[in-house]
Amino acid sequence: MKRPSWSDIDALAEIAARRSFREAADSLGVTRSSLSHSIRAMERNLGVRLLHRTTRSVSPTVEGERLIAGMRPLIKAMDAVLSELAPSAEQLRGVLRINGNEGGIRVLLSDVVPRFVDQYPRVELDLVTDGAFVDIVDCGFDAGVRLMEAVPRDMIAVPLGPPVRFVAVASPDYLACHDAIKEPAALRGHCCIRQRLPSGKRYRWEFERDGKSVSIDVPGQLTLDNNTLMVEAAIGGLGIAYVPESYAAAAIAEGRLKAVLEEWCPPDPGLALYYSGHRQIPATLRAFIDVLRSVQPR
Repeated sequence: MKRPSWSDIDALAEIAARRSFREAADSLGVTRSSLSHSIRAMERNLGVRLLHRTTRSVSPTVEGERLIAGMRPLIKAMDAVLSELAPSAEQLRGVLRINGNEGGIRVLLSDVVPRFVDQYPRVELDLVTDGAFVDIVDCGFDAGVRLMEAVPRDMIAVPLGPPVRFVAVASPDYLACHDAIKEPAALRGHCCIRQRLPSGKRYRWEFERDGKSVSIDVPGQLTLDNNTLMVEAAIGGLGIAYVPESYAAAAIAEGRLKAVLEEWCPPDPGLALYYSGHRQIPATLRAFIDVLRSVQPR
């Protein structure tokens, strides 16, 4: 019989407590698929079923409850030993390097960094804003920040901030002088402010409604590579921009922009801080993740 690891036991206990693979995966900073694979491997190695699974619920079996109850005191004892070995906030020092897109770094600066620098005054933060998607390991970064859907599958992701919603916006003057936009296909008859991705390709605008997805290479004379500039161009009446809602929220509230096709713009999972699971996690990164989780809404 292969002995389960501490992380396997911890994962089982988290699933049992939350009665949800999704919530447990978010809490542990792993994907649901990797979490499910770990539990199935543990069940196979132990030769017993540990969880009852249905399409709507998950709960521990008798054997699962017994394993969790028996291991819980040992896990607490191990945590106590490890906490004594870990450096205190005053002792922790070093440089933590994080690469991210502009929106991700902005979220860190507003929600996480102030508390982290206050708690860990000897740790230097090197935050690099990069539109291009880089290999954080090869480039010497401890972690990265990108949309959850863009995080490589071999990385461990920790949710960061609320869901992200893209919206199509234009100035009231522009909309008053052009045909109404009732569905994405109508954009082909409008001036759109197109976006150039870091890879050099133009971004195809993506919409979804009632399970139907639409991707459009919109027409337009103007192409930009910065969300802030796209919003400013839309305010100036140069066309319709498609940007994260946070960039356009102030202008919408002030009446300088109006959103169109809102029913076609559902929220996406949002941002994530991610790091390699194939090497030892630096103490500085572990402390940063702990702070990140402490400021996330429950």
